[in-house]
Amino acid sequence: MKRLNDIELFVLDMDGTIYLGEQVFEEALRFVKVAREKGKRVIFFTNNASRNPQIYVERLNRMGFAATREDIVTSGDVTSAYLKLHHPDTPVYLVGTPALEEAFRAEGINLTNGADRKTAETAEIVVASFDTTLVYEKLDIACNLIRKGATFYSTHPDFVCPMEGGAILPDSGAICALITSCTGVLPKYFGKPEAETANMIEHLFGIPRAKTAIVGDRLYTDIALGKKNGLLSVLVLTGETSMDDVNDENRADIILDNIGQILDHID
Repeated sequence: MKRLNDIELFVLDMDGTIYLGEQVFEEALRFVKVAREKGKRVIFFTNNASRNPQIYVERLNRMGFAATREDIVTSGDVTSAYLKLHHPDTPVYLVGTPALEEAFRAEGINLTNGADRKTAETAEIVVASFDTTLVYEKLDIACNLIRKGATFYSTHPDFVCPMEGGAILPDSGAICALITSCTGVLPKYFGKPEAETANMIEHLFGIPRAKTAIVGDRLYTDIALGKKNGLLSVLVLTGETSMDDVNDENRADIILDNIGQILDHID
C-alpha cells in the first residue's frame, strides 16, 4: 500500500472500474478529482476498441470525468501505432466497427474494407477486434486471407464485454477464437496485457513504470499488464473479478473493493 503514494501516473481501466454500462461509480468520480488535485496524472485506457477515442471523450465528460483526447488510450491506438511503425502502407483487412475503421483511416492505415470483395482480399494483414457489426462475410474474408498467409493481429484478448445488469457480450477474444478454430492460426494481441501497451504508455507520458499503476477489474488483462511489465497492479472488485477468482499466480499487488479506497493511501 505504501507504494501508492509514490505513483505519479494512474492508468484506469474504464468499464467495470470507473463505471459499468451507464452506471457511474461515485467513488471513481471522487478518486479522479482528488488524485488530480494532488498532482497525479490520470489517464483512461480501455481494451474496447469498438468506439473511436472521441466517443470515449464525450462519454467520460457526460459522466463527469472531465477528460480530453490526451487522457484516452485504447487498444486500437496501440494497434494502429504498431501497424504504422512495422507495416507502413501495408493493406489491412479489419474485422471491426465503423468507428474503429474511421479511427484507423484517420491514422493513415491502408484498409481494404469498403472495397469490392476481390480488392478486400488483397490485404496482407487481418486485424480482428470487438465488432458489434459483425456479419458472416467479414469472417469469411478474414479466414480466407489468413489461410492464404496473411498476418493475424487482434486489438485485444478480452473474451467478453460486461454490461450493466449482469449481461455479457462476445468480445474480441471470442471472435478471434472463432477465426482460430477455422484457420488454426493464433493472433498476436495488442492492448492489455501486452508489452506494446506498456511501452506506448511510458513513451506518451514520460513517467517510468516504477511510478505507474494500472487499476482495473480483470485479472488476465489489467492485472496481467502490471505483473508482466513492471507496473503496480491494483485490482478493484467492481467488475468482472471476485475474490474467488484470485489465486497466487494472478494475484494483484493490491486488491480493493473499489477505486475510491486508493485515496486512503495517497497524501
